Amino acid sequence: MDNTDMKQIQWFPGHMAKTRRLIAANLKLVDAVAEIVDARAPLSSRNPEMDFMTKNKPRLLILNKCDLADEKATQSWINYFKNNGTETVAVDCKSGKGLKNILPAVKNKVLAELMVKREQSGMSGAAVRLMVVGIPNVGKSTVINRLSGAKHAKAEDRPGVTRTKQWVKLDKSTELLDMPGVLWPKFEDQDAAVRLAFTGAISDDILDIETLAAKLLSFLAVGYPNSLKERYKVVPEADMSGFELLESVGKKRGMMISGGEINTERAAITVIDEFRSGKLGRITLEMPQKRD
Repeated sequence: MDNTDMKQIQWFPGHMAKTRRLIAANLKLVDAVAEIVDARAPLSSRNPEMDFMTKNKPRLLILNKCDLADEKATQSWINYFKNNGTETVAVDCKSGKGLKNILPAVKNKVLAELMVKREQSGMSGAAVRLMVVGIPNVGKSTVINRLSGAKHAKAEDRPGVTRTKQWVKLDKSTELLDMPGVLWPKFEDQDAAVRLAFTGAISDDILDIETLAAKLLSFLAVGYPNSLKERYKVVPEADMSGFELLESVGKKRGMMISGGEINTERAAITVIDEFRSGKLGRITLEMPQKRD
């Protein structure tokens, strides 16, 4: 990660402590847990405390927003997680891509043994209950709304909208328990925190947006230079800092203020917004072989 100075990122609103208690209290009511992460940062967007919080419940990992991520990288992550014993599917909650694979993965793989036991004991009609968890802004509510075909969960493109649990009945055979997004109390890995800030999982209100954009541009200059060339007509040079790249973007876009100074704040907001919306192309922020 670029070494541009940035104050430590920490964000743990009070309602998240309540969510940790909610997960523990409701775990006994469900058969399995579906953890939704951001396909652009699959490891950084996994709550490291989730294994402890969900105990030994069977788990499905859902890589959401896969249409914003590098397709080859997403397949590498699917292989990585499956090789480590976690059933994994990739979906895009906005287009609906891959959503039809979620329930078959739960019933035929994650809960295969339970389904056989229920069949043998004459309980095959019992509904599968699935707790849906994840950090803020990974698209949990949109996934649930898509699966149910109705707007049960409040969904907005900012973190921390869902504040309480709610049951959503998909049909006679499946019920979902939607839980609020929850981070962990302290980010020990600040590179992971920065990746979460890039994707919008952390409130922008606590961030220095220009430093954040400079870090993102430094990453793109190395990993996805064509994105900068195609979107901003900026050709990264080996010795350019993140802030120099940010100034180049502002200059190319004509973002000037009085005195001929470049409006780097406006440029930063543009860069972050265009990354999050996919206008910079399909980008993955981390790869499994570098983190396992």
